[in-house]
Amino acid sequence: MAKIKVKTPLVEMDGDEMTRIIWAMIKDKLILPYLDIDLKYYDLGVTKRDQTDDKITTDAGNAIKQYGVGVKCATITPDKERITEYKLKKAWPSPNGQIRSILDGTVFRKPILVKNIAPAVRNWKKPIMIGRHAYGDIYKASELVVDKPGKVEMVYTPQDGAEQRVIVHEFKGAGVVMGMHNTDKSIRSFAKACINYALSEKVELWFSAKDTISKKYDAHFRALFAEEVAARQSEFDKAGVKYRYLLIDDAVAQIMKHEGGIMWAVKNYDGDVMSDMVAAGFGSLGMMTSVLVSPDGKFEYEAAHGTVKRHYYEHLKGNATSTNSVASIFAWTGAIKKRGELDNTPDVTAFGDRIEKAVISCIESGIVTKDLVPLMDPKPAKHQTTEEFIDAVALKLKQSEPVHA
Repeated sequence: MAKIKVKTPLVEMDGDEMTRIIWAMIKDKLILPYLDIDLKYYDLGVTKRDQTDDKITTDAGNAIKQYGVGVKCATITPDKERITEYKLKKAWPSPNGQIRSILDGTVFRKPILVKNIAPAVRNWKKPIMIGRHAYGDIYKASELVVDKPGKVEMVYTPQDGAEQRVIVHEFKGAGVVMGMHNTDKSIRSFAKACINYALSEKVELWFSAKDTISKKYDAHFRALFAEEVAARQSEFDKAGVKYRYLLIDDAVAQIMKHEGGIMWAVKNYDGDVMSDMVAAGFGSLGMMTSVLVSPDGKFEYEAAHGTVKRHYYEHLKGNATSTNSVASIFAWTGAIKKRGELDNTPDVTAFGDRIEKAVISCIESGIVTKDLVPLMDPKPAKHQTTEEFIDAVALKLKQSEPVHA
């Protein structure tokens, strides 16, 4: 059968460790045999980032801005141990964080539901989508360890006015201090992306912060978010979509009793934590989609988990692994479907759907990697290796090929 032509290039970003091994299998067995596609390839493996002084990450982000859609493998954000292990020049920053900044994007995560994995939270019946603000706060904070008594102040020096000072704390002894920021532009972009996503999915939109305690920082988030919602109120009314602001602790309590089917917008740190909680509640980070969306409609799809270091070391020893590839596969399918949607090529979008159906069919028939076995009912008699699972998906995909007269 002739390959399906993809009109516009797709930006591909390779990664690290076990997910890099999986990435190559997915591309070779599920993508390239079926698609005639121009992949703009960027190697974001940590050694390549080190060799290019991380310029390659900026290049990849700008390529997504140019072509509109990217797909990214999981990558290492190096700590001291990894600097030594990989002989790096320095602790390069998170590629995800850099690309988020370049695109001014918001990260949305959504669970992949299958019939034989019940959510750990019995009330959850529909997907809970998490929209994480992907800029600033603790992730761009300045920090200082205080080793003796003294006064810490926050100073604002405007370009055309008198400086303002606020005492953070008068230390009587040692301690630690942090200063963090955000911008109106980024907060509004975040709100707009969340609104667009909620309206497109036709689900209720929540936004949560802690303005009762943070009466300026979080209160500012709340006010700007509310302004953006008010500007789109007619669209909310037309779509039958509601908006709610909840304190973050109230939202956490309510989410445990909710059936789902909502888009929950949260600040950067809250999103980091709550997306993992929701993923675990629905089954696994390996069963979670993740997409970065910019306010001007650029999309970057990625796996929601890390590089699976422990499995990689086993792989290097020549031992078989059973690594869940579902999130990486769905990163590819999300990007392919979006590429087809933006290009107005329904055959490309339909192919992405076919891969997803093949994956879900495998899982629902008991063909799974080891991590999913304890979550399943009924439990399968055995699990598949990393490659066996991808091969099973490839077989289902081949069997689903449309027959042409």
